[in-house]
Amino acid sequence: MDLFEHEARDLFARHGVPVPPGEVTSTAAGAHAAAVDIGGPVVVKAQVKVGGRGKAGGVKLARTPTEARAAAEAILGMDIKGHTVHKVLVTAASTIADEYYFSFLLDRANRTWLAMASAEGGMDIEEVAATRPDALVRRPVVDMDLGQAADIALAAGLPAAAADVIVKLWDVLVAEDCTLVEVNPLVRTESGEIIALDGKVTLDESASFRHAQRPFGTEVSDPLERAAHAKGLNYVKLSGDVGVIGNGAGLVMSTLDVVAQAGGAGPANFLDIGGGASAQVMADGLEIILGDADVRSVFVNVFGGITACDAVADGILQALGMLGSRATKPLVVRLDGNNVKRGREILVEAGHPLVTMVETMDDAARTAARLAAQGA
Repeated sequence: MDLFEHEARDLFARHGVPVPPGEVTSTAAGAHAAAVDIGGPVVVKAQVKVGGRGKAGGVKLARTPTEARAAAEAILGMDIKGHTVHKVLVTAASTIADEYYFSFLLDRANRTWLAMASAEGGMDIEEVAATRPDALVRRPVVDMDLGQAADIALAAGLPAAAADVIVKLWDVLVAEDCTLVEVNPLVRTESGEIIALDGKVTLDESASFRHAQRPFGTEVSDPLERAAHAKGLNYVKLSGDVGVIGNGAGLVMSTLDVVAQAGGAGPANFLDIGGGASAQVMADGLEIILGDADVRSVFVNVFGGITACDAVADGILQALGMLGSRATKPLVVRLDGNNVKRGREILVEAGHPLVTMVETMDDAARTAARLAAQGA
């Protein structure tokens, strides 16, 4: 679960990571009051769980409380990559001498933690990795002490004083059961302080039982994710144009891969409807996906197990009937498993104009990508 920046900032402060003074608010008047409390110039920052806030106009410098109010008025309600801004973080402006990048993340492929650091902070780390890979230091990590932190800082060109902050960021990762702790930028001020000016944290939801009282990560920002959560669906918004529905997390992950390899913009979402693909569950899933303006086609990939393929096929047709005029985008359906022959026959016999039956997952992914391109 991703945190908002203000939640990550509060988590950092709890573990002694230096952060600038700041307050979060949902009103322009609150931004004015926060600027008065802080004193001096402030930065007003949109609170959305997506990158590119600065380029979108969601981060503004304000030299006075009046300017802070005006900045908040401009930012609140703004749409940034499909995310509406409901809150802003008002923080003290810092006098920056240098900007750096630092993160700890879970390296699933190698079953370890990975520390990444660069003296070129304040910009997209993906661009640094692609254009200047030598500028990004990567180190596998099992544990962290001050000596190791100092070695990483030296190798990346960070000041020696950053080592203490690195150790504290490791404390955040371990104590809070995170899969990602990222600071971009980590800065050195003109007075020599090392401060985390921004923060991105992803929590391991499977460890949430250990943090029942933690007031972080309870708010879902994306409207589609909120709607899916309300319906009890496992949904994550992605950046492509092919909607994906499957039954089982492993199958859905495999489907995302084949859709990505099929060309085009790739998958628009992760949606696992679980083992019981009833008509209502299918309708709920299709309603969420069809409500995404980015989706141009839908790939329904179901392996019949507990629920047989004929029941799934009936569920798809009933779901389309329940949705009526809201169902306007082509569906590519691939069924396999229990009673697959009858399931395919049901869909072919129905001859629904939006439904295309494809037997293999790879062919279905290519068909969905093609239909999405045609609908763009």
